[in-house]
Amino acid sequence: MGKSLEDKVILVTGASRGIGHEIAREVGREGASVVAHYASTKAGAKKATSELAADRRLLVHADFSQPGSGRSLWNEAVAWKGRVDVLVNNAAILSEVDWNSPEEEWDRIWSATMQVNVFEPARITKAAVGHFVSNGSGTVITISSWLAYRAGRAATAAYSASKGAITALTKSVAGDYASQGVLAFNIAPGMVRTDMSVEAAKKLGGEEETSKQLAMGEWIPPVEIARLVAFLSKGDCRHLSGATIDINGANYMR
Repeated sequence: MGKSLEDKVILVTGASRGIGHEIAREVGREGASVVAHYASTKAGAKKATSELAADRRLLVHADFSQPGSGRSLWNEAVAWKGRVDVLVNNAAILSEVDWNSPEEEWDRIWSATMQVNVFEPARITKAAVGHFVSNGSGTVITISSWLAYRAGRAATAAYSASKGAITALTKSVAGDYASQGVLAFNIAPGMVRTDMSVEAAKKLGGEEETSKQLAMGEWIPPVEIARLVAFLSKGDCRHLSGATIDINGANYMR
């Protein structure tokens, strides 16, 4: 236990805000060289890696709404230092759509959600697994959600379904490539204090009302997710591969 990340190159998708921002900062503090992906907010990714020397940080733009952008991101990340050791699939969108919405709106939200939350992460993961097999080792860490396992509201069904899909993909990687040195983990957070979650909570009566329904009465700080990612990235617990780790303050236990 207690390895550092000084010999690791880690790609974090969605590093400009929320959980991804804290992950990029934390693994950098632990010694990793960080590829920080951003879609629209370069300043956020830059801030997340601001403590790192120039040769230990790379900011890469990719718009996951564009098919194939994930592959381009991966190729740029690998070209930087010749390898990537850990892929953190974090980038995602949450767009609500009522079930009585016009069919065109329903289709648009579902298509956009699957494109950003599933198709591009899947493309990146496919490229990553091939790279890891060639190198003899590598780790995929997917930020899932408790909504992949428990019922949410119908309006957020696209998000829940997308998280279920990328979770299943990560489990498949764990099982099929374990003998080739590839580790894969899912992290399923509960209510994490991010802009996306705060906005979603407005539909449930607001942050204060939502907190009353949580076992600890408080939301999860994003840094706790980041610390877990840093631990998994070190490879200290290889036989945990394939697991989904719930981090929700005892609010959802299975």
